[in-house]
Amino acid sequence: MRRIRRVRPVLPPPSAFTGFGFPREVIVLAVRWYLRYGLSYRDVEELLVERGVRVDHVTVYRWVQRFTPLLIEAARPCRHATGDRWCVDETYVKVAGRWVYLYRAIDQFGQVIDVLASEKQDLAATRRFFTQALEHGPRPAEVSTDRAPAYPRVLDELLPSACHVTEQYANNAVEADHGRLKSRLRPMRGLKRLRSARVICTGHAFVQNLRRGHYELALDLDPNHRIPAAFAELALAI
Repeated sequence: MRRIRRVRPVLPPPSAFTGFGFPREVIVLAVRWYLRYGLSYRDVEELLVERGVRVDHVTVYRWVQRFTPLLIEAARPCRHATGDRWCVDETYVKVAGRWVYLYRAIDQFGQVIDVLASEKQDLAATRRFFTQALEHGPRPAEVSTDRAPAYPRVLDELLPSACHVTEQYANNAVEADHGRLKSRLRPMRGLKRLRSARVICTGHAFVQNLRRGHYELALDLDPNHRIPAAFAELALAI
């Protein structure tokens, strides 16, 4: 008697939303609102309750921490290459009552290249930031920074052929861009963990880049509709 071999069906990989007690659309909406607008977690909770969705602000916090990195990673193949002129600077954010350093870089097109939160402003943190930033595209031909002593050493090591500019006002573009992030952080009751600061600051940069058209996502839409469409598309990918 011939034996029939049973073939197990190939199932699709489980969605990142599997096991959560809310629909994908609700979770993505809450994450998008939080990253895009100057809202606290309690503000997002209240807006959802107005729409008939009862969720605790702590749950919203967990959604933001869980899904922001996944959405950014899903969008990585659609991201435009960085420009060849970078402006790099560090600013400060308060985490658990202590000031920490936040390294940020933008290119000549206004694309936020990368963000790094660090407890120290030293050679190791500067090297870590540039190593991380260089993963996003071609090496820059010009880098503008302030006159912090770590920058020349790291640039000589990682970007020896790049022109290093330290002239006054050369970094105005990234310094002005810091203000947009600070405006987002102002309504919050303070960051409690360094990891939370990293997620929120990178998430803010991600939304900013989406709105400015630095991803091949919903480019045919105007900026006011681009972010909702992009988030909906990315949610299907994770």
